[in-house]
Amino acid sequence: MIERHIVAMGGGGFSMESTALLDDFVIRLALRRRKSRICFIATASGDNDYYVRRFHESFPPSRAAATTLRLFERTVRDLRTFMLDQDVIYVGGGATANLLAVWRRHGLDRALREAWRRAS
Repeated sequence: MIERHIVAMGGGGFSMESTALLDDFVIRLALRRRKSRICFIATASGDNDYYVRRFHESFPPSRAAATTLRLFERTVRDLRTFMLDQDVIYVGGGATANLLAVWRRHGLDRALREAWRRAS
């Protein structure tokens, strides 16, 4: 049986905490290899540079293989493959209705759904 997790948090983690305890917990849930592949999707904040920078400061290469999926200046062509390659996906807060509209426009909603179903 495949064990999958959704960790929902309203704030906390790298975006608000001064400790890494919550983020460490999330990494432990997903660890299948030496370094987890962690993606940050900051669509709800308009791909805010400060938010993205904080994410990468919290997950340096020594801790995880961290990437950011930007949809306002999109560089990832194949969202499906990109999402299927992730172990952890952080979704930043902000304007949720706008996030959903942008995700649907790019097909990210479908890619995330498939990643969830195929998690192993």
